[in-house]
Amino acid sequence: MKAMILEGIKDLDRESRPLKDTEMREPEPGEGEILVRVKRCGVCHTELDEIEGRTAPPFFPVIPGHEIIGRVEAAGKGASRFTQGDRVGIAWIHSACGHCKFCRDGNDNLCREFRATGRDAHGGYAEYTTVNEKYAYPIPDIFSDTEAAPLMCAGAIGYRSLMLTGIENGKKLGLTGFGASAHLVLKMVAYKYPDTDIYVFARNRGEREFALELGAVWAGDTSRQSPEKLDAIIDTTPAWKPVVEAMNNLDRGGRLVINAIRKQNADRDYLLKLDYSRHLWYEKEIKSVANIAHRDPEEFISLAAEIPLIPETEEFELEEANEALMQLKRGRIRGAKVLKIG
Repeated sequence: MKAMILEGIKDLDRESRPLKDTEMREPEPGEGEILVRVKRCGVCHTELDEIEGRTAPPFFPVIPGHEIIGRVEAAGKGASRFTQGDRVGIAWIHSACGHCKFCRDGNDNLCREFRATGRDAHGGYAEYTTVNEKYAYPIPDIFSDTEAAPLMCAGAIGYRSLMLTGIENGKKLGLTGFGASAHLVLKMVAYKYPDTDIYVFARNRGEREFALELGAVWAGDTSRQSPEKLDAIIDTTPAWKPVVEAMNNLDRGGRLVINAIRKQNADRDYLLKLDYSRHLWYEKEIKSVANIAHRDPEEFISLAAEIPLIPETEEFELEEANEALMQLKRGRIRGAKVLKIG
């Protein structure tokens, strides 16, 4: 099968083609698993974190990709949830132990044996992949393959982030960064909380204009002061500066939710500007998002179909994965980037 593989940690400031185009043996589904013929795979910022070593894969070569849409080709022993030809999605969560206290409580995203698709197991930058049937999700017909792909991570992690803010209708929400995940959050909020105003912080002018097109009441640079103090903010950036600036824009008792697997170290010194009395006092809080639980894609896909929530997308061929990744690296973002496969 065709696949784009990562053979080791790469410096994307020096190398623009981190993935190698190759042929690999088609995988076979193990017990409880299904074999999926991949049709589309979204391109996520987490792939940059894997390539550059911030969340390094435990083995090489590895096939990245965790926003997967495809068709069931075969089932392993004991797998009976799907039949051949069913359309399914695969998300960041590839597996968990299933019996620890976190798994029992439905928080398998916190399991110490959590394994991520495209990092700890081969992902979707290939013609075929396998996954335990528990972690595959039926995809409603309302979405095309391309539209469905970003929902598996950008949408699902955005949904989890939104739920963790505790936002209520009529409150004020901020979004820092406006890429694949944030633009879906804005659309979710418009549906679930129609009286909630959204303020967007983004360093890229195009992202700010895009946010206003989609209904944000205000958009400014990351370092700008918002016109009003905000009840909650979701940070979707890879940097530290937006965290400090976001805390300055929170109202008393406000919550910042950081939606990032890892933060880059390039501007880590900006944390020295964090001042307790200015940024943290008055019961402000910071909460991280750790992966996604099994239930998040399930709940989110149902909500997305109800809205319906159709993401903005840009398509690339599988062989163009490096180009898509470098555009993401350089901040050329409008919606979500999706690879066409097969």
